[in-house]
Amino acid sequence: MRLPIIKHVLGFIEQNDEDWVNETIELLENMSEIPSLKDEELEVMGELLSNLYGTLEVNNMIKGGMDKKEAMNAFMKRVTGSIDK
Repeated sequence: MRLPIIKHVLGFIEQNDEDWVNETIELLENMSEIPSLKDEELEVMGELLSNLYGTLEVNNMIKGGMDKKEAMNAFMKRVTGSIDK
């Protein structure tokens, strides 16, 4: 997960809405089922998907009343903590 990507997509959500992100997730998940995709292509799609899902998580925290910066930091701590285990 990359914080600059999450931050950028959050800006997109603020200017548009999160339905676009949800539809993009659906499209990428559907495309990941193409049998002829190479491993590298699947890895890129997986990374994009994890960043998009992460953005939705942060956006939900913000909707719940958390400050944007605080929400991003809390999310990244949670992700880093799960990797360390």
